[in-house]
Amino acid sequence: MTDMDTLLTILPDSLDADAWRKCCLLGVGEMAQADRLAIDGGIPGYDLMRAAGGAVMRTIVDRYDPGTVAVLCGPGNNGGDGFVVASLLADRGWTVRVGLLGDRDALTGDAALAAADYAGPCQALGPDILTDATLVVDAVFGAGLNRDIDGVAAATLAAIGDVPVIAIDMPSGVSGDSGEIRSGGLAQATATISFFRGKAGHWLLPGRVACGDFVIADIGIPDTVLDKVDPKLALNHPSLWARALPRVSPTSHKYNRGHVLVAGGAELLGAAFLATRAAQRAGAGIVTVAAPVQQGPLYRLALESAVIRSVKDTRAFIEVLEDPRIGCTVIGPGLGVIAAGSHEKVLAVLRDGRPAIIDADALVLFESSPQTLFDAIRGPVLLTPHEGEFRRLFPDLADVPNKLDRARRAAERSGATVLLKGYDTVIADPAGYAVINGNAPASLATAGAGDVLAGTIAAFVAGGMSVFAAACAGTYVHAAAAAAFGPGLIASDLPSLLPTAIEKIQSQTVI
Repeated sequence: MTDMDTLLTILPDSLDADAWRKCCLLGVGEMAQADRLAIDGGIPGYDLMRAAGGAVMRTIVDRYDPGTVAVLCGPGNNGGDGFVVASLLADRGWTVRVGLLGDRDALTGDAALAAADYAGPCQALGPDILTDATLVVDAVFGAGLNRDIDGVAAATLAAIGDVPVIAIDMPSGVSGDSGEIRSGGLAQATATISFFRGKAGHWLLPGRVACGDFVIADIGIPDTVLDKVDPKLALNHPSLWARALPRVSPTSHKYNRGHVLVAGGAELLGAAFLATRAAQRAGAGIVTVAAPVQQGPLYRLALESAVIRSVKDTRAFIEVLEDPRIGCTVIGPGLGVIAAGSHEKVLAVLRDGRPAIIDADALVLFESSPQTLFDAIRGPVLLTPHEGEFRRLFPDLADVPNKLDRARRAAERSGATVLLKGYDTVIADPAGYAVINGNAPASLATAGAGDVLAGTIAAFVAGGMSVFAAACAGTYVHAAAAAAFGPGLIASDLPSLLPTAIEKIQSQTVI
C-alpha cells in the first residue's frame, strides 16, 4: 500500500484525499521536514531560498512603486530570504537599506550565501534603519520562534508605525503553530508571504489578523513530500467535501433525502425554529420537531412544512426518537437548562447511537458532569461549543493558548467530533484530523447563528455525509451565506440564503 493509499484509508469519511493534499496546513516542524525532503530529493536549499525571495519581490513590485525599503534581517534562514529580497529590489531601482540582527560573519548555510550575494550596504538592526522608509520587509524571525522578542529587535519592530510591512513567512513574533503573538512581536503586517503550504498560525486568531493579506507562493517543493509528512490539518475548502454533498435526483423522496429530528424546547422556541428551517433549506427531505405539548400549536403555526410531534415527557420523546428513518438528531437549541427531562433527552439521543448534533443548552446541561455526557456517546456525534460552552465542558483545556490543540484534545477526550466556534472555527475529530475555517465574516457574531449552523450540518449528515465532513461543509456554507448577505445580518436571514450558497458550491469546479 502506497503512502497515498494510506491517506485515503485514514482520512475521515467523505473527504477527498487529493484535495486534502492541496488544502493541507503544515506545522512549523512539518514545514521544516518538507524543506529537508525537497533538499534530499535534489533541490539545493539556496535555490529554494532564492525562489522564496523572488516570490516576495514579485508581491512587492505588483503592489508598490519603487521607493526606499528597509529590509529587517534576522540571523537565520528568514533573514537569508530578506537578503535575497534586498538584492532583487536593488536590481529594480529601489533604495535598499538592510538591517541585520547580529554579525554578518556569523551567518551560516544558505543565509550566508544570500548575504554574500547582496552587494549593498548592511548595518546593525535598529530603529534608525526605518528613517524615510516607504516600505518595510520583516525578515527578522520566522514562524518557529517560541520566545518573546526583546532588545533591539523589539525596539525596531515597535518603531515601524504606519509604514506598510511585508512579512516573510510570518510576522516576527507570531507563532506558526498557534497564531499567538509573543511579547515584542509585530502585531500587524500589511501582507504576509509564505511558501508551499500555509500554517495554522496564518488562520488562527490573532495571527490571522496580524498577517494582513496572505499569499502562498510556489517555490518548487514537490507535493510528493506530503506523502511522508502526512499532514492532519487542512484549511476548509469545498474541494474537500463538495463531491459528498447530498444531491437531489429523479429517484429522490423525502426520506432518502434525509430525515432530521429537532428536539424542541418550551421557552426559547426561536432557536428550534432556526435549526428546523436551516435543516429544511439545506436539503433535508423531512424535519420532525419533538415539541412540548403546550407549545405544540406555536411550533405548528411557525413551522408549517415540518412535522410536529407533541411530547409530554421523556418517554414520549424516546418514542419519537425510535423512528428508524431518522438520520440525524439536533438537540440543544432552545432545549432549556432547567426544563424537566432535558438531561435524559440528551442522554437518550447519545445512547441511541445514530448521528447527533449536541449544541447549545445540551452542552451547558453537563457543566457539572461532562464525563457523563462523554460516556453516553455510542455513535457519530458532533459537539458544537462556543468558547464559553467549551470552558464549561473542558475547564482544564480552556486556557490552552492554541485553539487547534484545545479542539483536538477535546475531541480525543470526548470521543466526538468537536466544532469549536469563532471567526477561526476549528473542527477536530478524535483521530487528530482537523480543519480550520477561513471564510466566515465577522457579521456571523449574532444570536441564533449557531442554531442555523446546527440545522445545516444535520441536514448534510442525514443526507449521507459523515459527521466530520458535514461539519466542514456546514461551517463553510453557513459562512458563505452570511458573506453573501453582507452587513446587518440576523440569524433568521440565513436559512433562505443556504440554497443559493450550496448551489454555487456544487456548480464550481473542484480543485
